[in-house]
Amino acid sequence: MRLAVRHTVAVLICALAVAACGVRSPFKPLPEYEEEIYLGLDGTATVSVNASIASLVALRGVDLPTDPRARVDRGAVRRFFEGPGARVTSVSLSRRHTRRFAHVAIDVDDVRRLSQLAPFAWSRYRLESRGDAVDFQQLVGKPSGRAVSNVGWDGTEIVAFRMHIPSEILFHNSDGVQRGNILEWDQLLSARLNGEALDLQVNMEPRSILYSTLLLFGGTILAAAAAFAIVIWLIARKGRVAENEKARV
Repeated sequence: MRLAVRHTVAVLICALAVAACGVRSPFKPLPEYEEEIYLGLDGTATVSVNASIASLVALRGVDLPTDPRARVDRGAVRRFFEGPGARVTSVSLSRRHTRRFAHVAIDVDDVRRLSQLAPFAWSRYRLESRGDAVDFQQLVGKPSGRAVSNVGWDGTEIVAFRMHIPSEILFHNSDGVQRGNILEWDQLLSARLNGEALDLQVNMEPRSILYSTLLLFGGTILAAAAAFAIVIWLIARKGRVAENEKARV
C-alpha cells in the first residue's frame, strides 16, 4: 500500500516538474501535426514542423508516400519547405504509432512573408509595432491536401500551433496552458481537415526579455558601483575629519 502511494506521489511530482519546465505533459497526446515558431521582434523566426507524413499529405498536399514501409526522401521534404527567404537547417525522420514522421527546422527572414511558401500558404501572418506593443496574428485557413486512408487515425489526433514569444506577453488568446513565454493553440485533426479557422493572437512588449534582463543587470551593477563609491567617500571623509581633529589637538 505504502509502495503504491509513493509511486503515485512520484508520478505527480514528475508531472509537476515537467509542467514547470515548460515541457509538454506526458499525459497529453503528441500532435499529429505541429508548427512551432520561435519569433524575433524584428520579424525573423525559426519555424519547426513536426508532423506525420500522412498529415503533411492530407493537410499540405506534399507528394510523399503514406505507406509506413515506403522510403521517405529527405531531399523531397527539404525541397518542399525551402523557398525565398527560408532555409531548411535540418530534416530528420522518426516513427510513431506505425506512422512515419518528419521533423523540419527552417530559418525565416521575415515571418510576414511565410505564407509565400507552400507549406505555410494556408496562413496569413501579421507583425506590427504600435509604439508600446508589438502585435502578432496568424490566421490559419483551409488545408490544401488530398485524402488519405488506412493511416491509423482514430479521431483523437490533434494539430498544435506553438509560439515562443521573445518578450513579455501583454495579451494572448491561446486556449492552451501558458508556460513561461510559450503559447499553444490546439485543434482536433478532424476539425483542421474540415477547414475550421484558427485565429492566433499575441500582443507583446516591444523590448525583448534578454534586453530587459541586460538593462536590469546593468542598472544593478551601476547602483552597486554607486553605493560602493559612496561608502568609499564616507570612509575617506571620516578619515580626513579625524586627521583634522588630531591636528587641532
